[in-house]
Amino acid sequence: MNEPQAVSPRRRLQELLAIPDSKRTEAEWDELNELEISLAAVNQISAGGDRHPRTNGGSSGGEGRSGRGSKGRKPQMRSQKRPPRAAES
Repeated sequence: MNEPQAVSPRRRLQELLAIPDSKRTEAEWDELNELEISLAAVNQISAGGDRHPRTNGGSSGGEGRSGRGSKGRKPQMRSQKRPPRAAES
């Protein structure tokens, strides 16, 4: 009659994070890690809005939030040091 209601993954994650690290059991650590991984994948897909997940033609090269991989980055300019001034007499 009183069946336990399913807890949403985000809610369960919050419950596990509320437990101090030193007090978590091995099973709780495992569950926490699995929830973080599964929810991170969901966040990447839903937070992007109009971006497509990698499985639908996304780039496979280290793409960051800017959408440009390491190949598309501008090389940093090196500062050029002046030669020391000649001593004036």
